Amino acid sequence: MTQSDQLRRHMRSVEAAMRAYARRFGEDEERWAVLGLIHDWDYESGPTQELHPMRGITMLREKGWPEDILDDIASHADYLDVPRDSNIRKALNAVDEMCGFIIACALVKPDKSLSAVEPSTVRKKMKDKAFARGVHREELTAGAEALGIPFDEHVEIVRDALKPIAHELGLNP
Repeated sequence: MTQSDQLRRHMRSVEAAMRAYARRFGEDEERWAVLGLIHDWDYESGPTQELHPMRGITMLREKGWPEDILDDIASHADYLDVPRDSNIRKALNAVDEMCGFIIACALVKPDKSLSAVEPSTVRKKMKDKAFARGVHREELTAGAEALGIPFDEHVEIVRDALKPIAHELGLNP
């Protein structure tokens, strides 16, 4: 269902970040990683509130996916009002936008290196409204706050989670 390389890279980045947070919280890495990988798989078929992520959830439900995973997917869409009442849901929300923003920060570095992206880099780029304009800045900070993780540490966790898959993302570690 997902055709765009850009969306596939996003989904892989969220998968990696979710795996890192599962490890941090002592949770099931595979479950968290799968959630990160599939959370946007239906996005191209209808990137509207009426369709995403409900179209994908409906399809997964028909295939017998567990309801708790489907509810976790739904939790990343603010307009569905599914409470983010667990670490897995808070983490999905926290890393979804942050992955894209960190990747954008790395892409403008001369060597396209994730290692060159520091929390200060992210903070500076957040102030530039023209940079990665599709990223909601308030979600970057709110996600870390909901997890109880200092913002700079959150940036480092996500950045470091992306390093092993940097080449898949068109970046250097």
